[in-house]
Amino acid sequence: MAKQKKHPQGSIAQNKKAMHDYFVESRFEAGLALAGWEVKSLRAGKAQLVDSYVLLKDDEAWLMGCHITPLKTASTHVIADPTRTRKLLLNRRELEKLFGSVQQKGYTCVALSLYWKQHLVKCEIALAKGKKDFDKRHTEKERDADREVQRAMRSKGKDE
Repeated sequence: MAKQKKHPQGSIAQNKKAMHDYFVESRFEAGLALAGWEVKSLRAGKAQLVDSYVLLKDDEAWLMGCHITPLKTASTHVIADPTRTRKLLLNRRELEKLFGSVQQKGYTCVALSLYWKQHLVKCEIALAKGKKDFDKRHTEKERDADREVQRAMRSKGKDE
């Protein structure tokens, strides 16, 4: 009987800048069409989602700007392009919702994270609206205030 392989788990890469720059309206889970060397690099955790976005054209979704660094040992016979355009696999209903929303003013589609779901690589994409500078400052002030409250709660319990 064949031995069962342990599937990799957890997050591969996060796009923290997207959470800072956008208000996230709704999230979608999309599959990725990858080459073999890309999967090996993702297992090694060599991916970056900074400045990546989703391009919607011809009734298809494409991941642009995602950088997957090729391993020296994995891609010897293939000329690896680390920033190539990768196709996102979504069902028709999700694509129609994304197309309809992106055509509205102010909405865009960004990649939030890459992660493992059993043995498959998934990309979490979001329908987002851009933040202005004052929105970013307001979010930062709220985060700082929450952090201060947590510190106060922690130190109050230790004083008694």
